[in-house]
Amino acid sequence: MFRFRFALAALLCFASSASAETLAPQKILFVGNSITLHGPKADIDWHGNWGMAATSEDKDYVHLVTKALAAKQGATPVTMVKNVADFERNHLDYDIAGKFKDAAAFKADLVILCIGENVAALKAPADQAKYQEQVTALLKTLKSNPQAAIIVRSSFWANEAKDTAMRKACEAVGGTFVDISALGKDEQNYGRSERPYKHAGVANHPGDRGMAAIADAILKAVK
Repeated sequence: MFRFRFALAALLCFASSASAETLAPQKILFVGNSITLHGPKADIDWHGNWGMAATSEDKDYVHLVTKALAAKQGATPVTMVKNVADFERNHLDYDIAGKFKDAAAFKADLVILCIGENVAALKAPADQAKYQEQVTALLKTLKSNPQAAIIVRSSFWANEAKDTAMRKACEAVGGTFVDISALGKDEQNYGRSERPYKHAGVANHPGDRGMAAIADAILKAVK
C-alpha cells in the first residue's frame, strides 16, 4: 500500500509539473515598431539596438517582459522580435502571409502585438474597418500555434479609432487587449523626461519608466 501511495503521489507530481511546463510561454513573439525595436540611427541621435528610447537594452519592455517570465517559469524563453512599422504605414495592401512567413514558422506560445503609433489617422469608418480587418488577419497569421496566447497592447500615444480597431481585432482571435492609454498622459513616462534628445521623435518615445509601465501592463495580462 505504501509503495502504491508513493507511486501515485509521484505520478500526480509529475503530471502537475508537466502541465505547468506546457502552460509556460516557452516561445514568445514580440511584434511592434520602434518602441519594440529600432537599430542605431545617428542622424536622429539614436544609438541603441533595442526599444526606443530605453537607456539600455535590458530596460526596454521586451527584455523586461522576457526577464520576468523567465524568472516565473524557471527558464529563459526563446524570443523573436520583429519591427513591423512598414505594416503600420502600408497595411491596406500589405502582403501579410509573405512578410510574416518567418513569424508564423516560429509558432510562438505567446504573441505580443504592440503597434498603432505609425498608422495614419483613420478618418472615416471605412478606414477603421479596414485597419481592423488587416490587424485581425495579421493576428491570425501570427497565431500559427493554435494554442498560442495573444496579447494586443493599445497605442502609447492613445488614439480612440486605432485602439478600438485593435481591440476588436484582438477579440476576434480570442486575445487579451491591454489598455495603456493612461501612460501617454504622464510626462514622466517619456524619454525626454529622463535625458535630452536632439530629435523630438526619439524624445517622444517611452523612456525607462514608460517601458517598465508597458511591461507591467503586459505581464498582468499573461495567464
